[in-house]
Formats: sequence, structure tokens, C-alpha cells
Amino acid sequence: MTAMTSPHLVCLDMDRVLVDHLSTWQFVYDRLGISNDESFELYNQGLLDEWDWIKLDLALIKESRADGPLVTDRELRGLMEGMPMMPYWKELIGHLLDRGFHVAIVSGGLQQTARDIAAQFPSDQAWKRRWGGIDRFTAQRFADGLDTKLHVFTNGWLQGKQLENGDHEIADFGRYQVQMDGKGSVVKMLQRRLGVSKENTASVGDSAGDISMFHESGLPICFNPWDDRPKAHALHIVEEKHLKHVEKIIFEHFNLAPTP
Repeated sequence: MTAMTSPHLVCLDMDRVLVDHLSTWQFVYDRLGISNDESFELYNQGLLDEWDWIKLDLALIKESRADGPLVTDRELRGLMEGMPMMPYWKELIGHLLDRGFHVAIVSGGLQQTARDIAAQFPSDQAWKRRWGGIDRFTAQRFADGLDTKLHVFTNGWLQGKQLENGDHEIADFGRYQVQMDGKGSVVKMLQRRLGVSKENTASVGDSAGDISMFHESGLPICFNPWDDRPKAHALHIVEEKHLKHVEKIIFEHFNLAPTP
């Protein structure tokens, strides 16, 4: 097996792929004891677009305390701690980086978990605001103020008005980087910026929302399938919830020796 001589890219969905939970959004709803069934049903009926859906769900989170203060930025970050992770997630990303792959998280999930994941893989460069980067808070907390080697594209919330204690309100308008069926456009942007061909791109996802990402990848892998819809668009299907199998497929496809 030979070493790679050209740039390669692996794009990873987060919810039900790196995170072993229905979704990062649902994890927060569960901790707050709330449900977004109403806005979800409106979306499914075509009465709500994704942008307004995010705004409604953020309002639901902010106002979840019937008789208490609004949930703040700091509190929401704290609610996301303890997120259940998929077996072998850290080894997979670390081994891909060691072999020279570019690695991206492309997800409609909440940004803080993606940033926490990315900060586990710091670069040798000081943090700076950049396209696909992490925020200063996460870099300082988990990466000694360094940037991450990963590229991160997610949805979620934005900071609003600063409070007297230094915390922030959650803004009414959310963070909307990844469209439900638009992940393929993010993959194409990454390919152009990083100089990676479609043939040298792998993508890993679980649902119909990942199909457009699969179409822009030479190696589409359906992991932990949500239903049958994405399976027809994948080159490989992994039913077992262990990312070691994904690593094996990627390394074999690109003629790389397996990890010890």
C-alpha cells in the first residue's frame, strides 16, 4: 500500500455519526424537558422553512423556564456537556489527520459540540477567526488558545446582548451554515479551497440529509443508517455503531496501510 501523493478530504456528519444520539438539538431539549414537535410538524408540512425553524427552536430553548430567566449562552454551552460520543470517534479523526487527510465536520447540529470535537485536534497556529474555524472561547478552553486542524460547518445559535456578569443572551437569529439538503455545496467549497478532487473525497453520513454530500464524494459511506433512503447513494453501508469500520473502508479505498 502506498502513501498519498495528492490532497484528500473526509467530510463527517456529526449527529448519529460522531455523536451517539438522535441529535445534538434533541440532547438539549431532553435536558431542558421540552419538545420541538410543533415546529418540526410545521416544517414537515411545508409551512416553515429551515431558517425560521431554527429561530423558533432557539426561542423555545431561551424561554424554556416558565417562571425563570432566559437561558443564556453560557448555560446553553453547559447543557451540551456530557454529549454521548460514538465509539472510536477520536481515534478515527486522529488517524485521518496523521495520514494527511483534511477533515471536516459538516452538520446541521449545534455548533458547540462540533467545536469541542475540533478543539481536541489543535494545530500549531494561534487561534484566529477564519472560515470553518472554531470560536475563541473553545480554543482557549480546550486547545490552549490554538486553532484546530479541522474545518467546522454547523448550525446553532449566536451570542446576543452582553449581560452584567459577562454572559450573553442568545440572539433571536440563529447560526445557519448548513442547509438540510445542501451539504454538497459545502463539500464543493471545501474541495475548491483545499485543492481536493471529488475522487479523493470521502463522506460519512447517516440520513437523507447527507445524500447531496454523498454525490460530491468519490467514497460515500452510509454509517448507522437512519432509514433506507441514503443507502442507495452510498458505496459502503456500515450498520454497526463503531467508527473503526469506517476507518478501515477509507484506508483500504485509498490504498493506505491499516492502523496497528
